[in-house]
Amino acid sequence: MGKFKEIIDSATPTLVDFHATWCGPCKTMSPVLEDFKKAYGAKVRILKIDVDKNPAIADQFKIRGVPTFLLFKEGKMLWRESGAFPLNVLKQKIGSFL
Repeated sequence: MGKFKEIIDSATPTLVDFHATWCGPCKTMSPVLEDFKKAYGAKVRILKIDVDKNPAIADQFKIRGVPTFLLFKEGKMLWRESGAFPLNVLKQKIGSFL
């Protein structure tokens, strides 16, 4: 948990992807997140959290469905949403925070 807190407390916005290996929509989001990272580069960090391997973190943030995305900057949650969406929608939703 210490490393996770250190990452979300950073000044670089961190998009946390709570996912599971068995989740179809999570697999759909994987290339979208790769393209998002290419578009924004060093402006954003993407952290993937497998809810089955990290149940304590998932519980802490009350993750009930996957994929769920949370955007943090300096320890503050700026945005949260569940579900899969295309790249242009993801950019619209969180581009203003970056």
